[in-house]
Amino acid sequence: MSQITKRALGASLKNMLLQKPLNKITINDIAEDCGISRMTFYYHFKDIYDLVEWVCVEDARQALAGKKTYDTWQEGFQNIFYAVQENKPFIMNVYRSVSRRQTEQYLNPLIHSLLLDVVEEKAAGLSISPESKQFIASFYEYAFIGVMLEWIDGNMKEDPAEIVANVSKVVQGNLVRALNAFSTNPSLHSPRND
Repeated sequence: MSQITKRALGASLKNMLLQKPLNKITINDIAEDCGISRMTFYYHFKDIYDLVEWVCVEDARQALAGKKTYDTWQEGFQNIFYAVQENKPFIMNVYRSVSRRQTEQYLNPLIHSLLLDVVEEKAAGLSISPESKQFIASFYEYAFIGVMLEWIDGNMKEDPAEIVANVSKVVQGNLVRALNAFSTNPSLHSPRND
């Protein structure tokens, strides 16, 4: 029942954002639209920004389903772009209503999860510290988020497939090189082949 209520609150927020900016929407508005009490809202979320974050994470989680390996990360990243594009009125309203830093914080856990899974997969068999893996994932995370924020800032005009293809060209092979550089037992894999 909890997930159903959260989804209903998320759908209500998205619908309201088609009509007015985030800073004009109240918890009362959302609760009334869902036919629930304010206390029920607070049972699930601490404030509207918490709901916004949940909606972003939930949409991206669905977009990433099963696409968090080295061979599929491009598809997962592209699916995040498409999920953002599909929710353009919601995303643009949130982006204009909160700071760029706040939008970045919404995207961080999603992109980090995608990249950490890829790093873990490619680090199998290497002697590399968890801190080094986190560092590598974070490095790529900020690059990925920067690319996505620039795309949102430019009103999502560029084709997501083209953006992801360009990101892939930059990442291809470099991730393995980075892991080997941090490892105390570098693999024999040639980065050119990975």
